[in-house]
Amino acid sequence: MRYNVAQLLMEPIGSIRRYQLDESLDGPQSSLDRATGTVEILRTHQGLLTMARIETQVQTTCSRCLSEFQRQSSWKLEEESYPTVDPGTGKKMVPPDESEGVIHIDSQHMLDLSDVVRQYILTDIPIKPLCSNNCLGLCPECGANLNEEKCKCETAPTDAR
Repeated sequence: MRYNVAQLLMEPIGSIRRYQLDESLDGPQSSLDRATGTVEILRTHQGLLTMARIETQVQTTCSRCLSEFQRQSSWKLEEESYPTVDPGTGKKMVPPDESEGVIHIDSQHMLDLSDVVRQYILTDIPIKPLCSNNCLGLCPECGANLNEEKCKCETAPTDAR
């Protein structure tokens, strides 16, 4: 998800570029099959404002039955970015004071959203993902997946105390 924004940085404030997103990515913890959506990049007085609506499918593991499943999610992204080099003169630019934690456009005028999208994906995954709300999990005795088969364990009598 890299975009060349050199021309947009030389256009007047308020200029917009729209892109269709349909990419395959790999995340650090889970494999992301697809990321689709729309990306709008708006020229601001100091840099660019990126607004996107993204839908993803993430391969993840159920916390109860340990089987892998596809988790779909959709979310909005809104991030500022500032150039490190002026596209007209080639001079190095100093980003504004409030630019800590924002995306910086590299010296080739490329805006890379890959890392930001991965961060959004990781924060969107629940702490305990479930393949379904009524997942039965694993048998504590034999480890059988109770969603796929009935447990063959003999249950020990419970203590009546």
